[in-house]
Amino acid sequence: MTGLRVGVLGAARIAPQAIIKPAAGSPDATVVAVAARDRGKAEAFAKKHQIPHVHSSYAALLADPEIDAVYNPLPNGLHGEWTIAALEAGKHVLCEKPFTANAAEAREVKAVADAHPDLVVMEAFHYRYHPFAERLREIVASGELGTVERVETAMCFPLIHRNDIRWDFALAGGATMDVGCYTIHCLRLLAGEEPEVVAATARLRKPDVDRAMVADMQFPSGATGRIHCSMWSSSVLKLGARVIGDKGEMKVRNFTMPHVLGKLTVSTEAGSRSEVASKDRTYVRQLDAFCRAVGGDASANLTPPSDSVTTMEIIDAVYTAAGLPLRPAG
Repeated sequence: MTGLRVGVLGAARIAPQAIIKPAAGSPDATVVAVAARDRGKAEAFAKKHQIPHVHSSYAALLADPEIDAVYNPLPNGLHGEWTIAALEAGKHVLCEKPFTANAAEAREVKAVADAHPDLVVMEAFHYRYHPFAERLREIVASGELGTVERVETAMCFPLIHRNDIRWDFALAGGATMDVGCYTIHCLRLLAGEEPEVVAATARLRKPDVDRAMVADMQFPSGATGRIHCSMWSSSVLKLGARVIGDKGEMKVRNFTMPHVLGKLTVSTEAGSRSEVASKDRTYVRQLDAFCRAVGGDASANLTPPSDSVTTMEIIDAVYTAAGLPLRPAG
């Protein structure tokens, strides 16, 4: 496969870390174009990051035959619309999480993706592509902890700016959509089965927009689970997970960005041991997997639309249990 030519939809703050810098160090991908609603903003972004081409609209970027794939970091409420548009334009898509605004829209995107089996659609849960995530799954699956009885995941950080788009209900904002989707995804990974939401409590930043969420889960095996996420709460910074089995316990520090002090500790009757995550960059690993998937290695895509639909169904169930409306699509 020749180098993948990537276009970026929107001059998003996450794009340099998530795609531009990883591509700069990759022999398999190059960021060749960007588009934004404000052409001046796109031109400044392109100049700063040495991107050769600027398009005046998202549609113009998708129509460019010199682009093979798009990175979609648009606001949550626009993810589904423009992922579908990219697929219909014949482009592979790396879409930022959360995949869509709600589960119904996720199913719509999956249907379009299924109709284009030659195109790759990957949700950008970058942590999943780091060896640390697989190591966590392996330990639980190995039986070292015994039968899993409880799984807890947490991701809390302060989002100070009140005008940030992540607080905008119309753009499918809220803590559960942002950091919460990580906690739900990791809960599923560690449990190895899909949960049912049994209760949820939200704290609001504005009407219908959660700044914090705690949700309790029940798994088919009988195990229980809990997610705790926030973008503004007394839990200023909390990044971790815990798996409790009948033979031991595993505590995890920073599963989302494991190259930054990521660590796991397993405690059983045999004693306690710790493992430190490698310094591999999650976004570099993700881009490598995306390129391999586009090159024909279907197993490289660990977060395809089918996985995304399940995550969005759980997010919807959390909002419903908390008495909040589902997020609207763009």
